[in-house]
Amino acid sequence: MRAGLEDRRVLVIGRSGGIAGAIVTAVRDSGATVVVASRNPDALAEAYGEDLATEAVDVTEEASVAALAHRLGHVDHVVSTASARARGRLGDLQPAAVLQSLSTKVLGPILLAKHFAPRMPRDGSFVFFSGATARKPAPGMLAVAATNGGVDAVTRALAVEIAPLRVNSVSPGTIDSGAHDALGEQQKAELFAGRAARNPAGRVGDPEDVVRAVLYALTSTFTTGTSLVVDGGETLV
Repeated sequence: MRAGLEDRRVLVIGRSGGIAGAIVTAVRDSGATVVVASRNPDALAEAYGEDLATEAVDVTEEASVAALAHRLGHVDHVVSTASARARGRLGDLQPAAVLQSLSTKVLGPILLAKHFAPRMPRDGSFVFFSGATARKPAPGMLAVAATNGGVDAVTRALAVEIAPLRVNSVSPGTIDSGAHDALGEQQKAELFAGRAARNPAGRVGDPEDVVRAVLYALTSTFTTGTSLVVDGGETLV
């Protein structure tokens, strides 16, 4: 079995920036042919130019996933960073937001496996995204915790269901990927400082920390059914 990514075809689903963008760059630099997909392919095309093939997909819709699998045919690996977080305390949570979160990160991987696995080589793999709240929930993160816990469960179950194809997830902690920019510069700095002070690693993460875990999941042929924790020990304290 080939362990590297040279001459492999990798589908990366997600936005054009942040962690997804860093993954695309790293996978391409590793010698793979990359196809990027999201619900907004125009934004992907604008970000990546003509260097990458761009596709439209909504991972919550089976017909959309099936159509993408039919268009692409053979791929070696699938990475999905798609998410739809439903933050909020119990009394404020709206069922529609919770269902969208679960549909994107839990149903989405199931649909991707259903339609892509039959087209993949025996040494292919899937990489999905969980998160630290699956192991250390906090007030206001109930739906996010439930979603991420679901991702971890689906990862283990799919690893058994579609073996020998490998299925893993990456579970980041606090990552400076742009996701916190909406807080504003001061509030973001205070949040990061507090978490870095408590974190055993003494810092928050950056996209490259996550990318290294993704590359490991893609290329380690004896790793499957695992959630790779990339949180600097955040969930230990």
